[in-house]
Amino acid sequence: MFDHIGFGASDLPASKSFFVQALAPLGVGVVMEGDYGVGLGLPGKPSLWLHQDDLPPTPLHLAFTASSRALVDAFYQAALAAGGQDNGPPGLRPHYHANYYAAFVIGPDGHNVEAVCHLP
Repeated sequence: MFDHIGFGASDLPASKSFFVQALAPLGVGVVMEGDYGVGLGLPGKPSLWLHQDDLPPTPLHLAFTASSRALVDAFYQAALAAGGQDNGPPGLRPHYHANYYAAFVIGPDGHNVEAVCHLP
């Protein structure tokens, strides 16, 4: 349903570094950048926009699709290495559905960042 989403960061360079490193296993990287901020996404299409904001942002829950459970695991390790805090290690979450495999990390500004694979 969404084409893209954008939000402010209290420290844009730190947020950019976190998201670039954490989402690299999912194929996400910087696709646009300028005075307006940074656009991350799959090659050629920014889907996540970050910009500097002096106001503290409200923490969000951001879930990113992974095409395999191994990529969920890789996201989790990369996000922790990027400075994220564990908020749920990789594993099945059958209370959502039988094949819901996800990992959760708290990133910059308190955002709950998730990678999820819906495949068996």
